[in-house]
Amino acid sequence: MAWVKRIVLFVAVNILVMVAIGILLRVFGVQPYLTANGIDYGSLMAFCLIYGMAGAFISLALSRMMAKWMMGVRVIDPRTHDHDLQQLVQIVHNLAKSARLPSMPEVGIYESPEVNAFATGPTKSRALVAVSSGLLSRMRSAEVEGVLGHEIAHIANGDMVTMTLVQGVVNAFVMFLSRAIAFAVAQALRGDKDERGGGFSYGTYFMVQIVLEIMFMIFGAMVVAWFSRVREFRADKGGAMLAGRDNMIQALEALRRTYEMVDTHAQPALQTLKISGRGSGLLRLFASHPSLEDRISRLERMSA
Repeated sequence: MAWVKRIVLFVAVNILVMVAIGILLRVFGVQPYLTANGIDYGSLMAFCLIYGMAGAFISLALSRMMAKWMMGVRVIDPRTHDHDLQQLVQIVHNLAKSARLPSMPEVGIYESPEVNAFATGPTKSRALVAVSSGLLSRMRSAEVEGVLGHEIAHIANGDMVTMTLVQGVVNAFVMFLSRAIAFAVAQALRGDKDERGGGFSYGTYFMVQIVLEIMFMIFGAMVVAWFSRVREFRADKGGAMLAGRDNMIQALEALRRTYEMVDTHAQPALQTLKISGRGSGLLRLFASHPSLEDRISRLERMSA
């Protein structure tokens, strides 16, 4: 049962993150940042960096396994006798060679009516490119090649690592700022309480920290989404260079024609990896992908 696998994976990853954070804090000798004398900003910074980065990089390290479990991706044996699947693997390998990847990525397929594809993996040498059955059944060969060129460009550009670093840094800043400002607020309120015989309120500190963390997370999500949209434009350009500009444009045009078959809700954790997504109005600020119209327009302005 798919939902059981997802719950088990979610729990396992979170346990692994917490254990890793505990080990790293001990290895680096990070002391509690709240002390009887106030707040130790050096310890706070170290704590936030370790906590913010650990989860992001553990998720990256497990990204191929998570994609296979969550999406039900079936890796294709390069020696398969199925002509269509063999052709798919060959296209990916040819594009990977053109992009000078150090090793061939795994190629997989997942059962879904959505028209989409994604690439993931911790390094250029350990990557996975997966396409939906809906994409293979609805796109012509040239369009499929354009989509695959885009995904190989993501791997060649090191986008998975880049976005992990961006997310980790944003996590660290959110944690640091919310805690530092919450301490300042609690200290200011303590001054009033001291006159009435009160003292530092940890309850106030934690309440303010939670509120600020939510606010900063919203702004942080906008920053990460902006970087992701830049990444998509860059992958489109790389895909055009690898698979041909016309094939890349045709691929995006095909996605636009089948827009209703792009599933953006079933797997939100993996949605940022895919070639296409949605966003309108203010939600565009949080969209991981630019509009297909903007992407096509940029490619059309490229030299043929």
